Amino acid sequence: MIFRIVLALAIVAIADTVNPLVERVGDTGFIQLEADSFSRLDARQQALAYWLTQASIAIDPIIYDQLSQYGIREKRLLEGIVAIEAPAGIRSFALLFWANRGNHNETTAQKFLPAFTFEELQRAAHTAQDRGAFKTAYADLAPLATREALDRELAELRSALFDPNVEPTATAKTPPPGKDILQASSNTFYRGVTLNDLKAVTERYRLNSRVVKGSDGTVREDVYRAGTPDGRVPPGAYATFLKKAIGHLERARAVADPAQARVIGDLIRYYQTGERSDWLQFGGDWVRNDATVDFANGFIEVYRDARGAKGSAQSFVSITDKPVTDAMTKLAQNAAYFEEKAPWAPKYKKQAFSPPVVKAVQLLVETGDFHVTTIGDNLPNENEIHERYGTKNFLFLGSSHALSAASAAKIGGEFIASAEEAERDRKYGELAEDLKVAMHEVIGHGSGKLTERVKDGAESHLKEYFSALEEARADLMALWNIGDRKLSELQLVKDQEEVARAMYDAAARVALTQLRRIPRGDTIEEDHQRDRQLIVNFIKDTTGAIEYFDRGGKTYVRVKDYRKMREGVGTLLAELMRIKAEGDYDAIKALIDKYAVHFDPAVRDQVVSRYKQLDLPTYWAGINVHLDAQLDANGNVTSVRASYPRDAVKQYLAYGKMYQ
Repeated sequence: MIFRIVLALAIVAIADTVNPLVERVGDTGFIQLEADSFSRLDARQQALAYWLTQASIAIDPIIYDQLSQYGIREKRLLEGIVAIEAPAGIRSFALLFWANRGNHNETTAQKFLPAFTFEELQRAAHTAQDRGAFKTAYADLAPLATREALDRELAELRSALFDPNVEPTATAKTPPPGKDILQASSNTFYRGVTLNDLKAVTERYRLNSRVVKGSDGTVREDVYRAGTPDGRVPPGAYATFLKKAIGHLERARAVADPAQARVIGDLIRYYQTGERSDWLQFGGDWVRNDATVDFANGFIEVYRDARGAKGSAQSFVSITDKPVTDAMTKLAQNAAYFEEKAPWAPKYKKQAFSPPVVKAVQLLVETGDFHVTTIGDNLPNENEIHERYGTKNFLFLGSSHALSAASAAKIGGEFIASAEEAERDRKYGELAEDLKVAMHEVIGHGSGKLTERVKDGAESHLKEYFSALEEARADLMALWNIGDRKLSELQLVKDQEEVARAMYDAAARVALTQLRRIPRGDTIEEDHQRDRQLIVNFIKDTTGAIEYFDRGGKTYVRVKDYRKMREGVGTLLAELMRIKAEGDYDAIKALIDKYAVHFDPAVRDQVVSRYKQLDLPTYWAGINVHLDAQLDANGNVTSVRASYPRDAVKQYLAYGKMYQ
């Protein structure tokens, strides 16, 4: 969902002059992002934005390789065909491939298959080659200049594309019998390595390396790095992409103000060395730099790794929306108040605060493992930076508000069972969702204090369950504090009791509606989905405040007792904070396994059927703002123009050309 802040006393309107839904392929809708704030930047800021977006595009191919050992090769093949002229079926599959950064669904991690045959793919590839495709290298891949080379490549990719049993799941946190979570996952964070192998390994580059087991049985880290210009640090994995990004970052540094130039220089150094100390230096400087044109670029989130250790390549570039940011800063300035009111034990409460940076932003570009469905983000993730410098909270704004509102109306009409709840959702649902996301990011992540036992980071103790815990903890902070009168005092909400009820209604309902995104199986793998399921099922079982019921052959979920639900929220929030602070792996495993993983597939099938009748996309992909720069003879930007291409294929192919 594209997220827009709409506060009671700080409403920002986004004109819906053009339908943001550009194209649809099956259950996936492609929506155009817009950033009217770009026109208000000065020439230096526009040049900075251009070079930062180029650096974002430069690292985009990495995620395809991280999610599958065949990913970049498949990407090259599909782009070569579609760039010439592809049959409709191949074009549609390519769009889904780009949208998901490979042939595994971004939400479910399950593999999807082409609707065309291998022979049809082969004919299209031959036609493309005859018309000039595949004649040049693609990043580190040699050209497919001869028919023999192309046919060999097609044969080697055949099973990866067409066999459902080859790489069936990108990230498997509930593995089948006989395999552990690494063996069952097709991503490339580990190659030939089992969980047992890792017991004897000390990962120096935990976030930015691939762990590989050699033919001789030795286990090593392949570090993601470009290498230093003097050769003292050799290149590592993804050096081609990181060197390209560094070239654009150098240009960005030249036009940035001194503080942001230092931040960019830190990132360049990190990409060269891969050292954690350089990553922490970058994060510390970055979180204290509240630039109008801001960015994230790196190996950041760990959701894709079943272990919760390895970072996905991802990037965005944003422009701050000042009116909404000013309103949300009120939350950040009162972070200490909300920490004091948190329901966990005093020993887990943070005493010293660096007020978090809060930024409501318009996005120019999202690449790698950032997706248009991300509606908020709290960075950096490292606890060492949180405790010393605080965090930076991004609330992503977009031009698809009309689309999301229309979708919400249809969904509500189908899954809300009472007229009272429907009216409350109509009046307050959007505001409740906006406030939930804001509080999740601003006063959720970054709250709480760890014990000495886990000073090295809770993620290393809680492993594959850390991300689900942290997302649930942040959601619960919003659900706990929506009833606090401080929000009214800060003039962030009116009709607070009704808004709180609307938030609780939606939090309960999502455990049912999110099942539409899991078309197969009976387990939940994605951490945000696990977090929502944990909250609802825990409160339902321990307080009885939430109930599922059937009417007219349809399943619904509702809040029976809002007071009891808040009590359940507080109980679970306090326990999750304790688990995080103490690094209690056994406790979080028991909670997640009991409440967050399994569901009734018959209910899911019913939900999927009801959604099909609504004729709405289930998944979303974004088309970024296009920045076109005029350069002088020295490669310096003289002007930049922003446009909105409304052509997903054209944009994905343009990104691929950077490495042809």
